[in-house]
Amino acid sequence: MAQIPHSHFVYVNALRHQATAAQQEFFFDQVRRGKRFGNAQSEIGSKHARDYRTRLTPHGDRWVLNGEKSYSTGALFADWIPVLAHLDSSEPGQGPLHVAWIERTAAGVTVVDDWNGMGQRTTASGTVRLEDVEVDASRITPYHRTFESGPQTYGSFAQVLHAALDAGIARAALTEAARFVTTKSRPYADAQVDRHADDPLVVHAFGEMELEVRAAEALVGEAARAVDRADAELTAENAGEASLAVAAARAATTDASVHVSSRLFEVAGTRSALDSLNLHRHWRNARTHTLHDPAAWKVQHLGGWALEGRLPPNHGQI
Repeated sequence: MAQIPHSHFVYVNALRHQATAAQQEFFFDQVRRGKRFGNAQSEIGSKHARDYRTRLTPHGDRWVLNGEKSYSTGALFADWIPVLAHLDSSEPGQGPLHVAWIERTAAGVTVVDDWNGMGQRTTASGTVRLEDVEVDASRITPYHRTFESGPQTYGSFAQVLHAALDAGIARAALTEAARFVTTKSRPYADAQVDRHADDPLVVHAFGEMELEVRAAEALVGEAARAVDRADAELTAENAGEASLAVAAARAATTDASVHVSSRLFEVAGTRSALDSLNLHRHWRNARTHTLHDPAAWKVQHLGGWALEGRLPPNHGQI
């Protein structure tokens, strides 16, 4: 599934933002050699999303990493696992956030394929357990500075990739619905047509879905261009414009992916609901992936801009 390499691209970008020249030289060479990055970021059970219990503590001339991560998409297939952890603090949520870059096969690292979500079943977004994992200082980068040193497009870059995933789900659902309707669906009697695909109501429904998907795809393209423009001349205004463009794309692709993957069954008919056809995977994937960040907050930030010219917050979720 396309989400598996998402973290790879995001953490390559994290290196671009905050790694030292020596760290960039090493890890970019790893990328050129075909090495893949996963992620160990989110945790279950904390009061707030960024109150991580995973921590890096000093141990001689090295650091020791302990904690447990969930929703670790791509970790099972990765060569390196970037781990978000608080530095030198025994208290949950305390200490600046850093990325510890650890090899998946390092001593003390256990990747558990226990992801059981209703969608995204092949992403292996399971658990990463870290028990006294030794980390050299040269393998630690300051994640917190990304959002403390001024405007950034790190969050927008990650979010536009999520939007692209949802747009892809919507397009795939529409394509498969068309294939089913033109080859397998039976026409409704009142339509008085020989093919279900010739029913005017069906044709109109596909036109509406095509319009919805095209609009979402166009907003993804515009959002990506806005991120590129902000990268070329990084100011608070340009970064904010990129965030707003990405917010629009994420809201639109959320709606399109969930709606089209559900309406697929309305236009395709009863037989399309057979479990053996697995057409429901599009809705399951869309519904699961779009829960990453609430689309309502994207719309909220757009409303703040429309009403008062207020730029969105400078963090990684928009």
